Amino acid sequence: MKAKALFLATTAVLGFASAAAAQTEIHLINCGAAADPQNPLQEEHAKAWEAENPDYSVVFEYVPWGSCQERAITLASAGDPVAASYMGSRVLKQLAESDLIIPFDLTEEELGTYEDSVLSTVMFDGEVWGLPRAFSTKALYWNKGLFEEAGLDMPDGPQTWEDVVTAAKAITENTDAAGIGLPAADFDNTMHEWLNWLYSNGGEVINADGEIVFDSPEVVETLQLYGDLADYTEEGPLAYDRGKLEPLFAEEAIGMYTNGGWGRNTAGDIDYGITLIPSGPSGDHGTLLITDSLVVFKGSGVEEATLDLITYMTAPEQQSAFDIAGGWTPIRQTMDTENLVAEDPSWEPFVISVPTGGPEPLLYDYVAMQDVINEAIQSVLTGEVSAEEAAAEAQSELEDLNE
Repeated sequence: MKAKALFLATTAVLGFASAAAAQTEIHLINCGAAADPQNPLQEEHAKAWEAENPDYSVVFEYVPWGSCQERAITLASAGDPVAASYMGSRVLKQLAESDLIIPFDLTEEELGTYEDSVLSTVMFDGEVWGLPRAFSTKALYWNKGLFEEAGLDMPDGPQTWEDVVTAAKAITENTDAAGIGLPAADFDNTMHEWLNWLYSNGGEVINADGEIVFDSPEVVETLQLYGDLADYTEEGPLAYDRGKLEPLFAEEAIGMYTNGGWGRNTAGDIDYGITLIPSGPSGDHGTLLITDSLVVFKGSGVEEATLDLITYMTAPEQQSAFDIAGGWTPIRQTMDTENLVAEDPSWEPFVISVPTGGPEPLLYDYVAMQDVINEAIQSVLTGEVSAEEAAAEAQSELEDLNE
């Protein structure tokens, strides 16, 4: 009897343990490290969701930036997807057309909490394929001392492309610095930084009908801007990505360059200003909007719960706290955003440019598209071809990619 009682008691304990362990796991891949300042807060938000959904447990897997996206896509392609992952929004079209992710069904109220320009980074074919998680805009950094030394009277910094060319020429000719730093390496931010200028000239790569419009007058003008600045850049611009320009600006080796809000942390002790990306002849101040998103994979078995979890974690209050912890441009306009600008006015150019910004162009083969645009930029900057010729050649290649 004692043995039987012990067996029953043990069975009961094991049964209780099994019930306690019966929570369904929601596995999320997150880029970066658990110690990154925003991630403990993210886990707090997940715990709050778990408290309302006790049948589920949320497990974060932190993977280094260089491989996290590849890991998530590899698992999904092999038929063993995680529930959700942090992902650059640029790959959403590829993932959606490969039937690997599912869209979010947001209410009109939820959609209304985003600027249309931000939604455009994650939305196509009438569906929202990821919820923006991290966000950046760009502005023009300019060295006030070099402007003064060059005899330039621009108290608010360059406001037009004509101002930029004038300033770059004057700094190059009258100081020991190059007028402007332009990234032109075989790297993603060569295209990214050029798109800042394109959106400030009213241009686009793909129009609302999904047509390639790279041979438009606005694109040709933006390529020509790089041609006009070619004599006033750092030596050998094809060797530089944006990150390599940061120390040049801090060392006062270049007078201007474009960067995100984090550039304020790398500028050192120089006297500099930040202004909106200057307006082109066919447009107004704009910026490239880059978002990273949280996506939900198809086939995990917990899709509906994961959609609810991601919607909860990216709701305005939670997302605002996440943005502040990470030091990123706020994704939504909230009281926190207003307070951020009031406390630190240097945030203003990065925040007020959001409504007029444009998204990364979305083609199925994003890397091939990037290579085509980079080649057009490089060929004009080195004087190999005219802006018109570069635009026409890229137009043909991009049309082939868009078929």
